[in-house]
Amino acid sequence: MAGRGCTFLLAVFSFTSCVFGQEIKAEVVSAFVWGEDSPFGATSSIIQDPLTGYAIHEIRYGTIEVSSRIGFEGVSAYEVGTYVNYTTTIVNGSDSTLSVRYGGISIDGRAVSLPWVIFPDKKLNKRERKNKTNVVEPDKLQCFTSGFLSHDHLFSADGSSQTLNVDPKTALTVSSVVRDPRSYPLRCSLEGCHPVGTIRYHLTVNSQDYVFVWPGRSAIYCGK
Repeated sequence: MAGRGCTFLLAVFSFTSCVFGQEIKAEVVSAFVWGEDSPFGATSSIIQDPLTGYAIHEIRYGTIEVSSRIGFEGVSAYEVGTYVNYTTTIVNGSDSTLSVRYGGISIDGRAVSLPWVIFPDKKLNKRERKNKTNVVEPDKLQCFTSGFLSHDHLFSADGSSQTLNVDPKTALTVSSVVRDPRSYPLRCSLEGCHPVGTIRYHLTVNSQDYVFVWPGRSAIYCGK
């Protein structure tokens, strides 16, 4: 395009700026999606947890490695429902501090809100518990108590906009758990049960989104 023309594309942002009749082009990568080839050098891989054998999905871009595990468990023995959870580790091999922010999660295309995370040292009174129906207590979930999910950092409804920092040459692990909004989220067979559909979530590292897309059948049951 020449003169006054400008274009904008999603996924890979391509825009044209016109200054004194000249055309300036720039490209900014918006997202790295696990399993999709990237012309910008990001690579996807599957590695096995050496202790459990569980599959870990990893995206590597330069000196940054972002890896993902996903699991699920029932809400409780007295309540029908399923919790879907993930844990993500960001390894910073660079000489600069990285920022990490919550992106979002969807199950079969439906956006799911983060719950309020209540830690053992914080109790809700009856009024607060009535007003906050979407509440998770990690010390009561087997996926946390078994060690499948890390307690180090948790995304919560009251801190979804917070920024975590990863210092140079260190790593940070952050976890999240949401309640599956579907009425019939599981499919069961002689081999066991697993969530149906697709689970998609992303984190933002600096200004870059790292997107993990998991088929529900790959989620690990980490409940009792």
